[in-house]
Order: sequence, then structure tokens, then C-alpha cells
Amino acid sequence: MIKFSINKVAFQNALKITKQAIGSKVTIPALTKLKIEVTTEGITLTGSNGQISIENFLPAADRDAGMHISDTGSILLEASFFESVVSQMPELALEFKELEQKQVLLTSGKSEITLKGQDAEIYPRIQEISQENPLKINVGFLKEIFTETVFAVSTQESRPIFTGVHLTLSDKVNLKAVATDSHRMSQRLLVLENEGTDFDVVLPSKSIQNFKNVFSNDEEDLDISLANNQILFRNERISYYSRLIEGTYPDTNRLIPNEDDYSLNLVFDVAALRRTMERARLLSNATANGTVKLTVSGDSVITTANSPEVGSVHEELTALEKNGEDIAISFNPQYLIDALRVIKEPEVRIRFISNVRPFTLLPKNDTDSFIQLITPVRTN
Repeated sequence: MIKFSINKVAFQNALKITKQAIGSKVTIPALTKLKIEVTTEGITLTGSNGQISIENFLPAADRDAGMHISDTGSILLEASFFESVVSQMPELALEFKELEQKQVLLTSGKSEITLKGQDAEIYPRIQEISQENPLKINVGFLKEIFTETVFAVSTQESRPIFTGVHLTLSDKVNLKAVATDSHRMSQRLLVLENEGTDFDVVLPSKSIQNFKNVFSNDEEDLDISLANNQILFRNERISYYSRLIEGTYPDTNRLIPNEDDYSLNLVFDVAALRRTMERARLLSNATANGTVKLTVSGDSVITTANSPEVGSVHEELTALEKNGEDIAISFNPQYLIDALRVIKEPEVRIRFISNVRPFTLLPKNDTDSFIQLITPVRTN
């Protein structure tokens, strides 16, 4: 039966990471539990909600963990309650001892708490994924790609394929990430340093949000492996599994206009334009269609929003560059604010075709590796 001692802080940090995969609304009761597996090599914590699974390994040799393993074994414990109990234990040193009938005694200082556990055999097995020839990629690099795209996914479950980010690898090194909710789109293209096996998958947005919390060290590299509609992100300690969204993602390349299509080109300071849009949004939120209007006439660039009940906003913008035809176009200002948030360069290039065709945004000095589209709103 299990018996070990461990540093409470190290154990609690591992519990927090693993618990992110555990949900309360699951069809299999065992998935509300945390699986603890103790071997002579260390402790593996496992959590899953059926869509996301995390295996978190704490090696016995980790000095920060202050681990001493006396007896090995495995057990299931109620995840949320167990984490709360561990966090409240009074001393840094924590002792975990399994008793008869799957009970667990936690001891810290003068505090003793007994918990009821369950047999680990009832826990569903996590599907194994072959880790041969994985794609190696930097954590911070991958987080950046996700940040630049995930905000544009759809929140409508009626079209599940649009609730994830479409990731493709072609010619072993060309990675593309794209997301759209049919009103806007964000696409990032990059050439990787390491080669991988080509793939075409749609990763759920919920998995991406959890990914950012699970892998905290942006400097480290991950291995990515795929099999049977699942993806595995893995470092030395954590294996993060996610189911993929089934279906065929539409061809978004056809949405990107040709260079010859544009009739107007504007360049703005990103921060200044974002602040203007945030002011306009205050008024647009009070209108029925929730839009702001951008009017370009000669050297003048003006944004307006009107609400009969609240008032109006009228603001002249400073375009750093302007060439092309005049236009009057209406759109949802929140889409532009979201798009500007993920542009790291100080200046943004916005190009228009007409007042009924999507307009594009890209960092001023970018050619086509990071492009966003926003669909205008037709108004009377």
C-alpha cells in the first residue's frame, strides 16, 4: 500500500496542473477523480474529462519535491476536495499513507486527515500515442501562434468545426494556424526549424486555453505526436492529451484577396487606433446593430457611432499612410479591437476592397505571414 512523504508546495503545484483536465460535468463518475500512481521512480498524477487528459510525473530524484517513497501502489481520490485539503495542511512536509479499504491518511505537523479513496482499476485507460518521430516545437512559440488565432474561433456549438484552430503542417516544415467564426479570420504562417510529419487537424479552443496554463516554461521545447483523432503535447514530466475536432475544415485560402483586389490602403498606429475603437465601442454597444462607421474621404479618416438613446461619437483618425479610393464602411468594433490586441508591431496596415467585402489587417512590415480578415456589416 502507498506510503510517501513530499514537499507540500511541489505536490500542490503538480495537483493544480493536473486538475485542469478534470471536470465536474462528466458522464463517467471515475473522471471526477484524481489518479495517483506511485512507483520507485516517482509519482504520476492523472486527470481527465474525456476530452483532455494530463499525466504529470514527479520524479523521486527531484530535490525540490523532497520526496521519500516507502511503498508503491495506485489509488483514486476526489480531485477538488483532495487539492483543497493539501493546500490547507499546516506544514511544508506532507505524509501520504494508504490504509485498509482504500482509505488515505494525510499527515502534516499536528494535523491528520483521513480520506476515502477508490480502486484505480476503475479509471479509464488513456489511449496510447506512438511517440516515434515527434515534431519538436518551442512552448513560447506555440503559445504565440495560439494567441494570434484562437480569439477568432466560433463560440457556436452548432458548427463545431469552427470552435477550434485549424493546424496544418505541409512539406514537413510549413506550419499554418487559422481560426474563423465566419465573420472574421486570423491566419498565421511559419517555417519551422525542425521537420515533422505532415498533418491536418482541428484543435479545440478549450484545449488551447488549458495548454497555456499547463506548460508554463516558454523556453522549453515540446514533442507533438498524433494518432487516432488525438494529439499529444509532451515534455519530460507532462503528457497533455487532447481529442481533436472531427470533420473537414473549409479552405480559407480562397477568402484572402489578391493584391490587385485592394482599392484602399491605410496605415495606423496600433495603440492609437485601438483606443479610438474602444471609445467608439462604448456607443456602438448601445445601438441595435452594434457597429461603428469608418469614413475615408480625401485626406480625412473619421470614425462615427450613433445611438438615439445614448448619444454619438465622432473622431478623426490620423493615418500614417493613405493611398487609394474613398470608402464608407461599417463593422463591429470589437472585432477590430481583438485583432489589434494580437499585433505586436507598433503599426498596422489595413486594406479595403469595397464596403461589402472583408478588409484585411497585417503588421505593417509583414508581407503575408500573419493576416486577419474582418467582414463588414451592411447598414442602411
